[in-house]
Amino acid sequence: MKALIRATFLLFSVLFAGVSVAQHEGHDHAAGDTAHHHEMVATGAEAHAEHTEAHDEHATEKFNPGEMIMGHVTDEHGWHLWGHTSLPLPIIVYNTERGLSVFFSARFDHGHKTYGGYYLHEGKLLATDAPDGTDVHSATQNEALTAATWDVSITKNVLGMLVSIALMLIIFLSVAGGYRKRGVGAPKGLQSFIEPIILFVRDDVAKANIGPKYERFMPFLLTVFFFILINNLMGLIPIFPFGANVSGSISVTFALAAITFVLTLIHGNRHYWGHIIAMPGVPKPVLLILTPVEILGVFLRPAILMIRLFANITAGHIIVLSFFALIFIFGEINAGLGWGVSVFSLAFTIFMSMLELLVAFIQAFVFTFLSAMYLGAAIEEPHHH
Repeated sequence: MKALIRATFLLFSVLFAGVSVAQHEGHDHAAGDTAHHHEMVATGAEAHAEHTEAHDEHATEKFNPGEMIMGHVTDEHGWHLWGHTSLPLPIIVYNTERGLSVFFSARFDHGHKTYGGYYLHEGKLLATDAPDGTDVHSATQNEALTAATWDVSITKNVLGMLVSIALMLIIFLSVAGGYRKRGVGAPKGLQSFIEPIILFVRDDVAKANIGPKYERFMPFLLTVFFFILINNLMGLIPIFPFGANVSGSISVTFALAAITFVLTLIHGNRHYWGHIIAMPGVPKPVLLILTPVEILGVFLRPAILMIRLFANITAGHIIVLSFFALIFIFGEINAGLGWGVSVFSLAFTIFMSMLELLVAFIQAFVFTFLSAMYLGAAIEEPHHH
């Protein structure tokens, strides 16, 4: 289905590029004839010069692949659907001087206008003293207002997380209902797909890394595994309400890693902290170097979790979008060249989509596995010989 959608989008984009090239050539030829015909009329020549200058400026606007790619992988205050159609999302912002403001992002006119004393700049909400409807290029940022502004809007990633949470509730409530009806018998339907994954997380992740006390951490490990997995899979579907880059958001991965970090600090026993602060059997002069390194490692572990998930998921999306961008880049040079490149771009896009499908499972497993390993090291009891 995804390949069919991308192929359709590819055909429309190439056709649009060919029509645009033909229109530009036709306008340039007509402009030359008009200038020659009205060269003795001063007012007509001036009007034609202004029109030609505006047309040339429009014609020199080139496709910006970086802007297109970053616009898809970063968070937004609206959800682009198709063409110039977007789904406006609620803007919820609190300012110490203006109080609470709640409105929809459609008031910003796709980020071109100000409203309610605010405007969007590179996806961020900034405060301004400019009146409503002012063009953002002429709006000036008010540093005092911006410093005292808290943006708690429902963004694209927030809505994507809400959708994933709803899916998780539907899946696990359905599976729980199946166990209530059939007991511990042979699983059926959705239960037969979810149960092997749960057993895998329990036996190969939790038990293998945490040990006998694994049960207290199973709710967290299962939740984080399925949350990452579902959001990774949703990000591969370019249709609303899917397509949000939730797992590729550094704020989301930071929150997940922070939970692992807090659990490690809370459940760390005396044996764990003793090896970090003063490792037994190590000379005291060496501890002056080793102890700071071990303390730094406590903070580096969740940082590794955060960066690993964010970088891998975001890189996959950027690569897929880069192949799409090649079609438009070469299409601006020549329509036929765009057609030729589109064949290879589509093939690589399908290949990367299959690879991303595998990465979606791998990254969910790696994050859960490392979290279990850190928790297991925190509660490990000393070995007596």
